[in-house]
Amino acid sequence: MDKLHPGLIDAIKPFLDYYEQVDGVSYRKAVFIFLSNAGGDLITKTALEFWRAGRRREDIQLKDLEHALSVGVFNNKHSGLWRSGLIDKSLIDYFIPFLPLEYTHVKMCVRAEMKARGSAIDEDVVTRVAEEMTFYPKGEKIYSDRGCKTVQSRLDFQ
Repeated sequence: MDKLHPGLIDAIKPFLDYYEQVDGVSYRKAVFIFLSNAGGDLITKTALEFWRAGRRREDIQLKDLEHALSVGVFNNKHSGLWRSGLIDKSLIDYFIPFLPLEYTHVKMCVRAEMKARGSAIDEDVVTRVAEEMTFYPKGEKIYSDRGCKTVQSRLDFQ
């Protein structure tokens, strides 16, 4: 969604709005899923606030993020949802945040990739790959800046 030209997403508004049918087809029970990086900074900020307050990432609830995400995405000029009628008319039911991954999550990804390859789980390799990843913020190094996206390629070189 964040790569989409602002305003273009409103072309699907008739499919999401409260119409009985569009061109003879009912979309009332359809589920539309939009993926976006927009709002990632708000998610990270909230996750860091929780961490600094001594709270776990898993304690973050949808209610802690939902309002800030919808307003932030609606007002972000670089978002495909900027000033979108989908948000303005409350046609999006939920904003589901993807929380940043911590070191332990990256290690889980390495183990899962090793298992998918049929390799024995070697904890030394798991730790090495996880330690090669980059984390932020620079001082605390809590969250992986690329999630698990580079685990496969890093495992190739072990």
